[in-house]
Amino acid sequence: MKLLVTGGAGFIGSNFIRYWLEKYPEDKIKNLDLLTYAGNLDNLKDISENNNYEFIQGDICDSVLVEKVVSDVDLIVHFAAESHVDRSIKNSADFIKTNVEGTRVLLEAAKNNGGIRFHHISTDEVFGALELNGGKFNERTPYDPRSPYSASKAASDHLVRAYFHTYKLPITISNCSNNYGPYQYPEKIIPLFITNLIEGKKVPLYGSGLNVRDWIHVDDHNYGVDLIIKSGRIGETYCLGGNSEKNNLEITEKILELMGEDKSMVEYVADRLGHDLRYAIDFSKTKNELGFNPRYTFESGIIATVEWYKNNQDWWKKIKTK
Repeated sequence: MKLLVTGGAGFIGSNFIRYWLEKYPEDKIKNLDLLTYAGNLDNLKDISENNNYEFIQGDICDSVLVEKVVSDVDLIVHFAAESHVDRSIKNSADFIKTNVEGTRVLLEAAKNNGGIRFHHISTDEVFGALELNGGKFNERTPYDPRSPYSASKAASDHLVRAYFHTYKLPITISNCSNNYGPYQYPEKIIPLFITNLIEGKKVPLYGSGLNVRDWIHVDDHNYGVDLIIKSGRIGETYCLGGNSEKNNLEITEKILELMGEDKSMVEYVADRLGHDLRYAIDFSKTKNELGFNPRYTFESGIIATVEWYKNNQDWWKKIKTK
């Protein structure tokens, strides 16, 4: 099979490419990435010489390039997105362009080239926020995005479904909870806190630290995407979660413990604007239909992640220096 992976030089996309080529070594992957601030070819240095892997630097909003790139692929796996909520609050323009227009360009190219199988990577943030003691998001939860980032992803989800209903494009969508693991850009909480502590710096904790997220290791996310691509029903949405709800204070305390530090290394900072209280995923549909179940506990995943950042300091120091 020939795949186009968009955003494959980013955190989740690069881990997906590595996962896929290890599991399906006969498949061929094209990686289309603009190499914005979060795209990093060092993420894939170990497979750069693989004959079944090709990197193409380019913009998913460039319709001429996209039409050319998709002309001989069997599957598009669409990771490319602006994804950092804080950046979307400061300037939403790039989020609308990449996440909405870029998705439309890809869908149009898939339609124009015979109806290419299209899997769209989305987020649980499109569903809004939950009460601390309430239920969980599932595939039937109404959309209620609350940041420019989540609004742009919600719009892209609707576009993907529209191309299924209008043009019969063979699509699937996955809405996933917060990812963590190797090669995550060190602006996100887990890699930022680990790398700050290695550098002897304090960790900036928003507000009271009581905001809750459901955490999934990136390898479990990509395992779930694999199941959806291979066995998911066309036109359907599948939720992926880690069954690991933790608030930011718990995350902080666990990282401090693993790094041999105490609470004196925590610096409380002003809370994020419109900071959603809780996200959590009910992935029972994906489990029942496809057999998905996370293979990492949060305990095993965070230990492995801390060790990875300790052992790969050249990778993240280069980024933080910039």
